[in-house]
Amino acid sequence: MALGTMSWGTETDAEEAASQLVAFVDAGGTLVDTADIYSSGESERILGSLLSDLVPREDIVLATKAVARRTEGPFGGGASRGALLCALDSSLRRLGVDHLDLWQLHAWDSHVPLEETLSALDLAISSGKVRYAGVSNYSGWQLATAATLSRDTCIVSTQMEYSLLERGIEREVVPAAAHHGIGVLPWAPLGRGVLTGKYRSGTPADSRGASTTYAGYVEQHRTDRAGRIVEAVATAADGLGTSPLVVALAWVRDRPGVVAPVVGARDTGQLTGSLATEELSLPPAIKAALDDVSAIDFGYPERWPR
Repeated sequence: MALGTMSWGTETDAEEAASQLVAFVDAGGTLVDTADIYSSGESERILGSLLSDLVPREDIVLATKAVARRTEGPFGGGASRGALLCALDSSLRRLGVDHLDLWQLHAWDSHVPLEETLSALDLAISSGKVRYAGVSNYSGWQLATAATLSRDTCIVSTQMEYSLLERGIEREVVPAAAHHGIGVLPWAPLGRGVLTGKYRSGTPADSRGASTTYAGYVEQHRTDRAGRIVEAVATAADGLGTSPLVVALAWVRDRPGVVAPVVGARDTGQLTGSLATEELSLPPAIKAALDDVSAIDFGYPERWPR
């Protein structure tokens, strides 16, 4: 699994972040993912301070993302070459490092020619500031096009929302990634927290669902369909003597093409619960049952001809 840091700097302070990072590395974790937009850059700053004081830089695979947000600056923001390279330098400063192991384009930008966007990845890698490049939230055709055009700068990963509650990427993104040899990094592998079962009987006061910042983010997956899936996950967890969180994570971890689910946590206790997933192998019958209850519709053209 990968350690996600979206909450660092908001829900998770620097002291708790340090505890999480140590627990993750002690458990054998290596991939740590952040983004320049997380907590307005504070997530990167916190992570950078911990790399210099707590965990050796060479012990982790350091990944961040550059958001394609439009701005009023001279380069117009977004995924232009100028804006992306400025964002890269800013991320390196906040992290306090001279290079990134994985630099990801956070979103597609329809206002900038893709060739220009990809040229920023070329320059970042040729300069030594980036070792590998990835994308995030690209549709199937966008991923395939980027992979085809970026022959010199091989795109190695795509970070997408993927869980028992959100399987849409199986229609086009997963096949495109498999065809081009690109690994899938699932974000929100716990269905934005819904798959833990914490919302089965209401909204806990200390949950994201009760937060003015994240309530809408969580609400998207609080549907009748999601309720049926959550009950199936809870039933499986009871039978296996584990938690719904572990079952849900094990399911997405073992999906074809998945490299590492990106798991975030408010505190070390939550993270420890997620890391327990490494001890579980889902029986085939349970996998099949979860596949069935969470199945999505396939049709033309992704399932044609039959």
